[in-house]
Amino acid sequence: MKKMENKIAIVTGAAMGNGKGIAEVLAKHGATTILLDVSKQVHDTAKELTERGFETMALEVDVTNNEDVKAGIDKVIEKYERIDALINNAGVVRLANFEDMDDETRDFHFNININGVWNVTKATLPHMKKAKQGRIVNLSSVTGTMVADPGETAYATTKAAILGFTKSLAREVAPDNITVNAILPGYVLTPMAEQMAKETNPDNPQEVIDGIASGVPLGRLGKIEEVGELAAFLASDESSYITGTQIVIDGGSTLPETVSVGS
Repeated sequence: MKKMENKIAIVTGAAMGNGKGIAEVLAKHGATTILLDVSKQVHDTAKELTERGFETMALEVDVTNNEDVKAGIDKVIEKYERIDALINNAGVVRLANFEDMDDETRDFHFNININGVWNVTKATLPHMKKAKQGRIVNLSSVTGTMVADPGETAYATTKAAILGFTKSLAREVAPDNITVNAILPGYVLTPMAEQMAKETNPDNPQEVIDGIASGVPLGRLGKIEEVGELAAFLASDESSYITGTQIVIDGGSTLPETVSVGS
């Protein structure tokens, strides 16, 4: 039996990138995937999965809009009657130095990266509590929680906040047999990463990617599918005794270095 067989799993930000990859892995493991995204492209992603023989449902939902989220979750319950797993993947990043950052850029990060997770979780949780079971997986990052980079103050703040949310909620919902965990990806080759490389070096973005890979102990960037496999594990019954924790998937990038002094 596949680890996600007969499971109903929601993935936010599922039109492309990490979200699309996570949805594909969940589907491969037997899940019925519910794809949420503000982009119309989510329907194309759902069509791809359907054509490959997977059960899926696409919903255009703005995770920052509470009414939009509630309406989307209601449609899921109306059709499937339950939600077994929620993968809060939707997230954004815009590079901007703190002193130069305008309020719109700050709010852009906070509304999607924090409020989006809050809204979808709050709309989903009552249905999990009613069923006395559920898996919530939040996508955080090593940025803001373990490392820091210039120009990512807003992004780092939101991703660090996700850890506090994960741990606190895990405590609250444990009596209902609901687990809440966070994934902290390092450098993963996503469309977002490729776009940032282009912004950093428009003439040779590959040079940026190669430079990043050279600093990873495993010598490469992560694959979207690898993040998906970790999400599938945390969304399955195999992780039933894991809650309130964070799992780093970064190729060893955040490992502390050993400095030899003397001989």
